[in-house]
Amino acid sequence: MQGRIVKGIAGFYYVNTGSDRVYECKAKGIFRKDNIKPLVGDDVEIEIIDEEAGIGNISKILPRRNSLIRPPVANVDQAVVLFAIVKPDPNYNILDKFLIQMRKYELPVIICFNKQDIATKEEQQELMDAYEKCGYEVIFISVHEGAGIDELCRRLKGKTSVVAGPSGVGKSSLLNRLHPEAEMETGELSKKIHRGKNTTRHSEMFFISALSDEKDKTYIFDTPGFTSLALKDVTVDDLPFYYPEFEPYEPECRFGGCSHIAEPDCGVKRALEEGKISKVRYDNYKIIYEELKNMKPNYK
Repeated sequence: MQGRIVKGIAGFYYVNTGSDRVYECKAKGIFRKDNIKPLVGDDVEIEIIDEEAGIGNISKILPRRNSLIRPPVANVDQAVVLFAIVKPDPNYNILDKFLIQMRKYELPVIICFNKQDIATKEEQQELMDAYEKCGYEVIFISVHEGAGIDELCRRLKGKTSVVAGPSGVGKSSLLNRLHPEAEMETGELSKKIHRGKNTTRHSEMFFISALSDEKDKTYIFDTPGFTSLALKDVTVDDLPFYYPEFEPYEPECRFGGCSHIAEPDCGVKRALEEGKISKVRYDNYKIIYEELKNMKPNYK
């Protein structure tokens, strides 16, 4: 019998077989032997052990279209990275690192900024200028008031989307609005530091029936919130390639392989001075550059 893993907790995998039936499964030992770990989103074959109790074993993992390390999910069409415009203010370092990761996976990204109802037009415009002008799709929403949700739904329909972002930005509340049956714990923001509790502790995939039909099925991964991200397998030499807005100006750099940091006659820095590149993005680029430059080698 074939199905799809919709949740994984403590070595148990919950497999939906295309109806409302979900089987609790363990992965066969051969996967551990081959150092293969099932992921939420995997299409699998299962052997039924107890039909009445809904218990089985995963016998085969079908070929993956793609897989992500963080969050650890498989067979994704696009990523929706959710940040708050304010309370908490967006952490550009984390946001840009997430965008770098998704670009490395060659996965399309929608940047979704929540709490539009309590943000100023100037705060929204700053984010729009920083990210839409460098090629990313940006949507502003208010989960509390429902603004922008219809626009987001049009982009989710018929696709498998992973929703990721820091704790406290409204991920669980958004999923509750899209899929009320999820009954997600939303948690409360700390009034003192404006940060939320990480209420999602595992990755889970939900079928969104309201956005699905016989032809197009819509799934959403809900993933644990995070407060930091480490870039793996990205070097200082690679970093400029993950900033698409740099590309048109790199031919104007005097030196090949220009880091766009200290070199003279740099086309990217000239574009920055002329307002063609976001200062928010460039300043964060320099921070990430220094982090990677000072990172200790990982010898294996």
